[in-house]
Amino acid sequence: MPKMKTHKGAAKRFKVTGSGKVKYKKGFLRHILTSKSSGRKRALRHPGILEGQDAANIKKLLPYA
Repeated sequence: MPKMKTHKGAAKRFKVTGSGKVKYKKGFLRHILTSKSSGRKRALRHPGILEGQDAANIKKLLPYA
């Protein structure tokens, strides 16, 4: 059976950490920032962590993980 190809769309959006967690950058921080509170913008800077079945589905798209 041939090797699985990496899903390039997922590879650009998600990263698997050394401990196996799936990390991603949060959205809504690109434009129209004046109407968002500073606390909200600060919270969006931190990476998001996927858990459970969502993380398992992403790991299937990234065979190197």
